[in-house]
Amino acid sequence: MISLLPMRPTVTKTTKTIISLKRALLVMLAAFIFAIYPAATALATSLDDQIKALEQEVQGYQAEAGRLRAEANTLQNAIAALGAQQAALQTQINAKELELEQLRVKITETETRIINQETALARNLKSMYIESDTSTLEQVFSSKSISDYIDKAEYRNKIREGIQKALQEIRTLKTALEKQKVEAEHVLADQKSMRDQLTAQENEKNTLLAQTQGQEAAYQNIVGQKNSEIETLRAQQRAQNLKFGGSANFQPRGGGYPSYWADPPLDSLVDDWGMYNRECVSYTAFKVAASGRHMPYWGGRGNAHQWDDNARAAGIAVDTEPRVGDVAVWHIGYYGHVMYVEAVSGDGSIVISEYNYDWTGRYSERRISAGEVQSQGLVFIHF
Repeated sequence: MISLLPMRPTVTKTTKTIISLKRALLVMLAAFIFAIYPAATALATSLDDQIKALEQEVQGYQAEAGRLRAEANTLQNAIAALGAQQAALQTQINAKELELEQLRVKITETETRIINQETALARNLKSMYIESDTSTLEQVFSSKSISDYIDKAEYRNKIREGIQKALQEIRTLKTALEKQKVEAEHVLADQKSMRDQLTAQENEKNTLLAQTQGQEAAYQNIVGQKNSEIETLRAQQRAQNLKFGGSANFQPRGGGYPSYWADPPLDSLVDDWGMYNRECVSYTAFKVAASGRHMPYWGGRGNAHQWDDNARAAGIAVDTEPRVGDVAVWHIGYYGHVMYVEAVSGDGSIVISEYNYDWTGRYSERRISAGEVQSQGLVFIHF
């Protein structure tokens, strides 16, 4: 049997030099790759720390703004109460002013009646005085009879007494009316004084309200500035995160994640495992449960960073060897990131699916090389 062997290529000195240069370049490239990922991780961690610090500042400013808003609400309630008191008091003042006006009219009418009665009494007295100049004998002779003379005298006396009595009654009424008028004026003065005090209190509280609302607006303005800074840092963080792994194919939703969690805005709902919707932890929890495996309730037990520790505490295996259906934990930044392993290739690379990789709550898939799996220190939870 003749064994046919392939011819061995002739290796020249130039070829050896080229091969050596290629190997050197590959070594340098590998060293660069392994050097750049820890640096990127460190930068992302630094960005996370800055974001966390800014978020804590925002929480403090929001708390102070909330306190000022509550104080403003209290002041507004107090101002409304003062306004109600002023309105009620103004109604009383209007009624008292009307009463005073009516008393003034009655006093004027009474004074007119007094003048009329005094005039009538003066006429009666004048008549009596004229008659008194006539002798009694002449008055008798001018009368039809003695009886007529007596009747005239009694009539004049009754008229005079009636006028005097009416005059006295009118004067008494005038005195009573004037007393009522003085009392009403005192009450009105007190009411107006109270109204002025309420107005002063209302003005004071309006000033405090304006100051409080101004301070609240200032804090809200700071919150807006800090949130803008946070968004800038998150944009930088997204840019750093996107350097890890292959190109991500972002979609609004995917991976079978239910629409009742995928459609609402990010972090607006809590899923069955206590996770906010459209977050990486919510999606991976769903994927584990959807595969028929037990997914513990880890709501309120930390971020993605804590998932491998939560798993170990629950007796679930965790190691660095990926398998299909695992949850990969990436200890990046403050929160960390978890991904669902869809496939494992022979070269050690993995295909993962995830949510919120770019901090926008979207779905994506990508391939992560074996080198990146190792350089980033990914660990895998075997549910």
